Amino acid sequence: MIDIGLSKMALIGAVALIVIGPEKLPRVARTVGTLLGKAQRYVADVKAEVNRSMELDELRKMKDSVESAARDVEQSIHAGASDLQKGLDDTVAGLESAAGGGRTDAAGLGFDSSSSVVPAYSHPGKNWRLKRGAVPRWYKARAGVRTHVQSGAARVARFRPKKFH
Repeated sequence: MIDIGLSKMALIGAVALIVIGPEKLPRVARTVGTLLGKAQRYVADVKAEVNRSMELDELRKMKDSVESAARDVEQSIHAGASDLQKGLDDTVAGLESAAGGGRTDAAGLGFDSSSSVVPAYSHPGKNWRLKRGAVPRWYKARAGVRTHVQSGAARVARFRPKKFH
């Protein structure tokens, strides 16, 4: 910032001591220090704002390039999809003409899509409330796995040592 050596600082201090006087010198030095600190903070804020604006410009440029790349990819995907759709349409048309003009479903399996026969619903017979575990109950009992909910007080009472008379 300002290149001031030790000898120049001593000269400035001596002149200030003579001009201002020894009583007011500490207050003036404090005021000068405060003003110098405010100036340094202001310069730092300006530098930070300039850096932020430069980073924002770089981010905007990067965002624009990514968006243009995404648009290009989207257009190429749409072009490929339309080519694929045309190829599928041609293939389906060829299959229909080879099958004798009968109607087929979209998968080309030969089912008549105009039939209105719908299979009847049958209940699967599952009871979702019934828990079916893969571990047998005898193993759980032997291993001490908890199968029932028990309060803390009941658990303490269950495992409390018995009194011998």
